[in-house]
Amino acid sequence: MLFVWRGSVLPRILPQLTFTTALAALVVKFHGELLDWKVTLTTVPFSLMGVALAIFLGFRNSVSYDRYWEARKLWGKLLTDSRTAARQAQTFAPEAARPFVLGVAGFVHAVRHQLRGSDASADMARLLPPELAASLAGQRFPANRVLLWLSEWLRERLQHDALSPILAAQIDHALAGLNDAHGGCERIASAPLPFTYSVILHRTVYLYCLLLPFGLLDAIGWMTPLVVAFISYTFFALEALSDEIEEPFGIMPNDLPLDAMSFNIEASLKDMLGDKDLPPVSQPVNCLLR
Repeated sequence: MLFVWRGSVLPRILPQLTFTTALAALVVKFHGELLDWKVTLTTVPFSLMGVALAIFLGFRNSVSYDRYWEARKLWGKLLTDSRTAARQAQTFAPEAARPFVLGVAGFVHAVRHQLRGSDASADMARLLPPELAASLAGQRFPANRVLLWLSEWLRERLQHDALSPILAAQIDHALAGLNDAHGGCERIASAPLPFTYSVILHRTVYLYCLLLPFGLLDAIGWMTPLVVAFISYTFFALEALSDEIEEPFGIMPNDLPLDAMSFNIEASLKDMLGDKDLPPVSQPVNCLLR
């Protein structure tokens, strides 16, 4: 783990880390003088600021991870409620269950594309009826439209007495669970942490790491660049990681692998239909699932 490069935040923070380490080396070379003025700093203010900054970074990381973990639980709910809806449809209305089950899989993919702002047309075309897939072109909220179509399927079964109201209510309850999970994901995606909060933390981390060599020089001498590199790596990495997982539905290395989870749900639903041509198991690329 000491030498893992792929999947870490090191590539992202390497320029900042290189700059601060090089600055520390220059500070040592010129004995802490800046334009013939000796910068008289000691380790005392950095000790006090370091503790406060570490607590602040830990709090920010905790808040970001809470958002990440809640998003993961919501996608777990999408999985369980999708399987519940598919199972009930196949059990209570087996003669017309296939388009409904594929529609549930299409809904999951529509949620993924909506959260990421990507084009859903290819997935919609292979899972949904042609007229429905065509009507979703350019839709701002395609997942809501797919869910409405699933409810219309349920209404048609009721109108043709293919389902009793009690059984229809059970399936509708599963659809309501899908809607709740989707709404929770939208809440996370549309309400990021306050930007000012991130700016304050970002500026504080950078100023701390840039001034740190002047405070360490008289105490540890030539070890200053090494210690600065280590402390800077810790602070820069925590700040970068919390920034990545704050928005869990993105495509950054440490975001949720929505592609893998969506196709896994699709595969499980098609397996319930008895299909043999299932989506392949997603494999990590450079140690990362997408």
